[in-house]
Amino acid sequence: MRRHLVPFRRVAAPLLMAAALLAPLAAGAVLPGERLEDPALETRARELSAEIRCVVCQNESIDSSEAGIARDLRVLIRERLQAGDSDAEVKDFLVARYGDYVLLRPPFASYTLLLWLGPALVLLIGGVGAAVYLRSQPRTTAPATALSAAERARLAELTGEGGPDRRSSGREGR
Repeated sequence: MRRHLVPFRRVAAPLLMAAALLAPLAAGAVLPGERLEDPALETRARELSAEIRCVVCQNESIDSSEAGIARDLRVLIRERLQAGDSDAEVKDFLVARYGDYVLLRPPFASYTLLLWLGPALVLLIGGVGAAVYLRSQPRTTAPATALSAAERARLAELTGEGGPDRRSSGREGR
């Protein structure tokens, strides 16, 4: 059994080391100078930052983005929270300034229906199209008919069956 552990150790040790080295990067891009002293406010700020999209980056929250505008938005969120704004008020302020695009999870509203229902509509249209196509294809299969006498004779000749003309299979005399 010990032989099986050696390859595992050779693979697992570098992976664990890489994970340990990369773990600090998963903490996000929040700089120590940005953090609030009040742990409750800092927790709220981090939760809000995780829900706000960096307006420069593609689908990255400001919490994990290192862009300058993301840093400015993180600082702005912390300032608004220290001023006494609720989470909803902070979000409303950012939406008023940047639009719904700034939210990683945009609201379900009449103007975002296509965004939310678009993927389902594409699947539905594709499924209906595939069903229509498959139903329009002919389902005819060749009917099974009996072989004619000439076909049966040719088949017997090819397979080596049927009487004194049997071909040698090469197994006689073994």
